[in-house]
Amino acid sequence: MAETGAKTDSRRLEAEYIGMLPYGEAWDMQKEFVKQIDREERSETLLLLQHPPTYTMGSDRHPEHLLFGEEELRERGISLFEIDRGGDITYHGPGQLVGYPLLYLDAVGLDLHAYLRSLEQVIIDWLSQYGIEAGRKPEYTGVWVGDEKIAAIGVKFNKARHRRGFITSHGFALNIKSGIASEGFNGIVPCGIQQYGVTSFNDLTGMSMTVEEASKGILPYFINQFNCSSV
Repeated sequence: MAETGAKTDSRRLEAEYIGMLPYGEAWDMQKEFVKQIDREERSETLLLLQHPPTYTMGSDRHPEHLLFGEEELRERGISLFEIDRGGDITYHGPGQLVGYPLLYLDAVGLDLHAYLRSLEQVIIDWLSQYGIEAGRKPEYTGVWVGDEKIAAIGVKFNKARHRRGFITSHGFALNIKSGIASEGFNGIVPCGIQQYGVTSFNDLTGMSMTVEEASKGILPYFINQFNCSSV
């Protein structure tokens, strides 16, 4: 990924599917791994996982986009986190593949927007093998199929302390399970976008792909896009 100042040789990536993990634990894990990568004590990492039902509200906060009150959140068993990524509110839940790339972006030739476009491209390329024509909407970050969003993207660029550049955290949420749009997205205005809907891989294809199967399938596309070798 030359646009973001990546090294010309293959970068070493530790990728792992860790299954279901509460959001707070995953957030703490990201923060610790970012520090280790900065100190060059850990390889760059891609965490692939699922979360229990959770709403996360990014730095572009609009509390009015959360449609449930505290009591209803408790009754539905949905957690709420105000976090440090960009963007507005989104939903994470079972049946959604969440990917947290923790990558070092060198300051030389750094293009942060190109990083976002590269994340989108990973998902677009993976979907294309199943005949899904996905793409972008210029005014919105994420991956779309027509007027329905299939993947949300929100990231943080953590300034490295020991090197010149940034280390990424947070990442993408790709809807896999059929019907996921009505399970959690109906309690929010997703990313503050009212005029468009939400879809999933299984809704589009009629398949019954699991999140773990999707994680294995998408990994080669990530490795190719970011010029990685797995460790």
